[in-house]
Amino acid sequence: MTKHIVAGIIAHVDAGKTTLSEALLYRSGELRQLGRVDNGDAFLDPDDLEKQRGITIFSHQASLQYQALDLTLLDTPGHVDFASQTEQVLSVLDYAVLVVSALDGVQGYTRTLWRLLERYHVPTFIFVNKMDAPGTERQQVLDQLQSQLAEGCLAFDTEQIADAYEEIALNDDTVLADFLATGTITDDTVRQMIQRRKIFPCYFGAALKLDGVATLLNGLERWTVATTYQSDFGAQVFKISYDEKGERLTWLRVTGGILRTKDVLLDDQKVNQLRIYNGTKFTISSEISAGEVCAIPGLTGTHPGQGLGKAVAAATPLIQPVLNYTLDPDGNELHTCLTALRQLEDEDPQLHVVWSKELQEIRVQLMGTVQLEILQQLLATRFNLDVTFGVGSILYKETITQAVEGVGHFEPLRHYAEVHLLLQPAPRGSGLTFAADCPIDVLGRNWQHQVLANLQAKEQLGVLVGAPITDMRITLVGGKASNVHTVGGDFREATWRALRQGLMTLKAQAGCQLLEPWYQFRLEVGQEQIGRAMTDIQQMSGHFDAPVTTATGARLTGTAPVSEMQGYAQTVYAYTHGQGQLECIIDGYRPCHDEAKVVAAAQYDPVADVANAPGSVFCAHGAGYPVPWDQVPQTAHVPYVYSATDLAKFK
Repeated sequence: MTKHIVAGIIAHVDAGKTTLSEALLYRSGELRQLGRVDNGDAFLDPDDLEKQRGITIFSHQASLQYQALDLTLLDTPGHVDFASQTEQVLSVLDYAVLVVSALDGVQGYTRTLWRLLERYHVPTFIFVNKMDAPGTERQQVLDQLQSQLAEGCLAFDTEQIADAYEEIALNDDTVLADFLATGTITDDTVRQMIQRRKIFPCYFGAALKLDGVATLLNGLERWTVATTYQSDFGAQVFKISYDEKGERLTWLRVTGGILRTKDVLLDDQKVNQLRIYNGTKFTISSEISAGEVCAIPGLTGTHPGQGLGKAVAAATPLIQPVLNYTLDPDGNELHTCLTALRQLEDEDPQLHVVWSKELQEIRVQLMGTVQLEILQQLLATRFNLDVTFGVGSILYKETITQAVEGVGHFEPLRHYAEVHLLLQPAPRGSGLTFAADCPIDVLGRNWQHQVLANLQAKEQLGVLVGAPITDMRITLVGGKASNVHTVGGDFREATWRALRQGLMTLKAQAGCQLLEPWYQFRLEVGQEQIGRAMTDIQQMSGHFDAPVTTATGARLTGTAPVSEMQGYAQTVYAYTHGQGQLECIIDGYRPCHDEAKVVAAAQYDPVADVANAPGSVFCAHGAGYPVPWDQVPQTAHVPYVYSATDLAKFK
């Protein structure tokens, strides 16, 4: 019986990910000729930009049959600047194949990918590539995988899997007890341990020479388990693209039931065609069964991560851009540029294209300079727009360090709403969470739903520099409506004002905090240059571990603010005469190292930000009047839920 599996091929750039995909397709008989990335004829790098640069920029799909295995491969970008596109794919995978270069070992971005695989609970096989290179040692690489990724990384390409039973058993107490009692482990138990991410089968070879590829295919055929699906229809969108005719494609995986042509999906849109892609070519199918991947042309309103039918939406992406760039149209019409960027944003929502009517400028958010270069090339080749971008600026975020109860009141004539929100600091990297802890006899369920919906209806900004807020728990704890005058829009105004009023209160108490993105870096220099490197990092307000001596010099690893390390790669190139190497991976947001300076330079006035007003509107003598944020507490109609003593107890 044929088993259908969807697997993603992921890796650090230049590890040989696309080469392995080609080798799998060739070894299974799907390709008659083995393509090469450096020759520009790789089956899964069909785009002209990918051929020019020799890297994967977009995710691609291919299919192969091997023995009883029906495998759908999703090849993903390897460069860190396109990590968000890789993350989009992870939520629809049964398994992943993580490619690690034997020459480079576990890189910073490899660890980032590993954290993403853990976040999305993707069972993972590991292929150690380039084992034919001089100086590579199998056991040394395996030791590094076990120490830096997981102890359950075990060699599975041995002649007899029974030789590894003891190592396998040591990764699960129940399995270990059974093994000690019986002396064996069933194949089903091994499969379940792989599925539960207890163990990670490792294979070794050289994809370019097809070494170890058949062994990996045999492993995927033997050790994977087909997913069981529900009968009710469900599907998850993981990609939006446009074909060569400019037609919009929604890529999805069916997670339950069957999807047929003419079925009605989002907003009464009919499915007019179901395409199954293999590289750039596709076949048309009348139906797609659960577990299969397809592309639907013509749908609108879909986006990566969206759940359709019974499927739930994917988690909010962990990988977020950290740089902000302003477009210089260079003589092109701004409206034309904006239209083109909106289409590219449709494919990659993380671009966050912003049009400022007042400033007559367009801004985009990006991960780094390689993505910026690709964006410029896409605008030129697809839209005939030769444009440039200004120097990138840092995307800051804001959070809080203590709890507060914020109040918003909106009561112009014949309107009424009051909202009380408890704002609490949350763990770093947790984003925003929303909840309600308010009795329905105080505020009706419908109004409570409106408050929570309005909190998520737009990007909420902080009061230090007007940057997006993050790492906060926001809870509705009180409020009031009028049976006569309240309408839905009243709670929108009251909710947003309550949030801003709470933030302004904390700002006055020094309870707001500016966050900035930090890099995790790996710097390779000559032994005689390590002192210069350490001094540089210290001057950048960075931190580093003790230097490690390498065969070619010394290695320095640590973290530093993105704002300080921008452009440092060119500095390293200069003082090492082209011999040094700097690798930087986004390591999330941390407190800003020069907050006072950044806040002063921003000159942001939160009271003057009319779109995000912190004050409230009350009514007296038949007319509404504004009340400044700091006078709202004594004017509010509903008593505060928490005292200062109560708030001090919240962590």
